[in-house]
Amino acid sequence: MKHRVKVTVLDTLLYEDLQREYCQNPCSGKCPVYNKGDVFVFYREDGKDSFWQCGLNTLVSTEGDPKEIAGGPDKPFCSEAWDAISRYIYTGLQGGSIMKGWMKEENTMIACCSDGTSPVIFKIERIDISD
Repeated sequence: MKHRVKVTVLDTLLYEDLQREYCQNPCSGKCPVYNKGDVFVFYREDGKDSFWQCGLNTLVSTEGDPKEIAGGPDKPFCSEAWDAISRYIYTGLQGGSIMKGWMKEENTMIACCSDGTSPVIFKIERIDISD
């Protein structure tokens, strides 16, 4: 059995009060490299392994300009996002349980990047494909 991992941006949040109080640029706004609804697919097939490219060129759907999206053709995943979700992607690509006992479905995880003033919320799903 092959395994792919689908990552969907569920939301991009903004805490303006925290940005004003703590950020060097107090009006930096929402994350500029992900949009709500962006979809990425990771795979290890045909000698290709998108995980080791840090998500570069895994974008399959966006409302934005693909060249400006992290994970599109020109930018790997943001390092803060990658640090937060890569372990779940790797586990899913190996066919493992992403979060058994925590989520309703063991093949799914909801996680977010570590930017406390403008976090991005991701849904990570292992997709099982019969050979």
